[in-house]
Amino acid sequence: MHRSEKIWLILSFGMILIFMGATGYQAFTYGMAPPGGMERIDPQKVDETPPFDQPGIRQIGENEYEVVMVLQVFSFVPHDIEIPAGSTVHFKLTSKDVIHGFQIVETNANGMVVPGYVTTLTQTFHEPGEYLLMCNEYCGAGHQHMYTTITVK
Repeated sequence: MHRSEKIWLILSFGMILIFMGATGYQAFTYGMAPPGGMERIDPQKVDETPPFDQPGIRQIGENEYEVVMVLQVFSFVPHDIEIPAGSTVHFKLTSKDVIHGFQIVETNANGMVVPGYVTTLTQTFHEPGEYLLMCNEYCGAGHQHMYTTITVK
């Protein structure tokens, strides 16, 4: 093996080790990890399985709400969400049909909603206004119509 090949091989291997070490350090330090303990649900029985048999908004504490939502054929159920400013909202989501996305524009709330699983996200809405909630995963021919708003008063 030529000397320059050895040098490049050592540098490449060293860079890989450094990147893996940095990623591992961040994951450990900042608690970044893939989701564990995910809830499962039969996607064919969503309408019969609590709490998805009665999707909607309910208050679970002072300035704390839970939104149980079903994503299906180009719609969010419930469609209209209204909460007071300063509220923390825990979204509990599932899909009946295909993979959907869940993104609240201009926030960090973003998730993938997969049939057979329950996705949970938490977002605090400090400022009043209307927040666009959209599907950001292509889910079929009517995908561009899958959006709604969250009204924060």
